[in-house]
Amino acid sequence: MGELFQRGIIDTQRLPLFAFFVALIVAFVFTRINVRLIRANTRWWFKNVNVGAMHIHHVVFGVVLMLLGGVASLIVSGLSVGWHVVAAAVFGVGSALVLDEFALILHLRDVYWSEEGRTSVDAVFIAVAATGLLLVGRRPLDFHPTVLVDWAGAGFLVLNLLFAVVTLLKGKIWSGLLGLFVPVFGYVGALRLARPGSPWAHWFYSPRARRPKPGKMARAVRREDRWRRPVIRAKISFQEFVSGRHDLSC
Repeated sequence: MGELFQRGIIDTQRLPLFAFFVALIVAFVFTRINVRLIRANTRWWFKNVNVGAMHIHHVVFGVVLMLLGGVASLIVSGLSVGWHVVAAAVFGVGSALVLDEFALILHLRDVYWSEEGRTSVDAVFIAVAATGLLLVGRRPLDFHPTVLVDWAGAGFLVLNLLFAVVTLLKGKIWSGLLGLFVPVFGYVGALRLARPGSPWAHWFYSPRARRPKPGKMARAVRREDRWRRPVIRAKISFQEFVSGRHDLSC
C-alpha cells in the first residue's frame, strides 16, 4: 500500500490534491455530525454561532478558510511541498463548509433542512467524485497541453465538451460529470432520451416546443418512473444516512 501511494500520489505530485480530497471528506462528515447534534439540541455539544440575533452560517467560515488556503497555496506552491499540502488541506476544509451550504447560496435563503437542501449534499458528492477522478489520473475532456498546438486534439476536446454539455442539458448530472473525465459516458448520455424535467425535454419534447414530440416525452416519463426513481430513492436514502433527513422541521 505504501509503495502504491508513493507511485500514485507522491511521485505524480498529487499529494496536495490528496490532502484537499481527504480534508474535504473529513470536514464534510464532521460538519454533518456537528449540525445533526445541534439540531437534536444535544446538551453536551456545541451550539449555533450567533452574534446578537444574527446566526453565523458555517459558509462564512468556509469562505475565509478558502481564501486563506487558496492564497497560501499560491505563495508556497513552489517553495515547500509540506506547506503546500497544509494549504491544500485548509482549502479542502473551507470548500466542505461552503459546499455544505451550497443550497443556501443558490436559493439565497436558509433551506438547509428542506428538500432544496439536498442540493448541498449533491454538490459535495460531485466535488468528491471529481477530485477522486483527478487523483486516479483522469484529465477533464482528456485535456493535454499538446492539444493547444494540435488541431485534431483540440477538435476532439471540443467534441467531448459538446457531448458532456448535451448530457447535462438532458438532466443526467452524473453521466455528464463522468463524461468530462471518461468521454464514452458523455457520448452515451447525449444520444439517449432526456429526463422529462430537463431543459432539453422542455425545449424539444414538451407541448411548448417548436416541434413537440409527445412520443419521446411519454417514453421519457415511463423510463423515469421505471428506472430513474428507484435509483433516486436509493441515493436519497444514502444521503440521509450521511447527512440527515432534509424534509423534517427543526
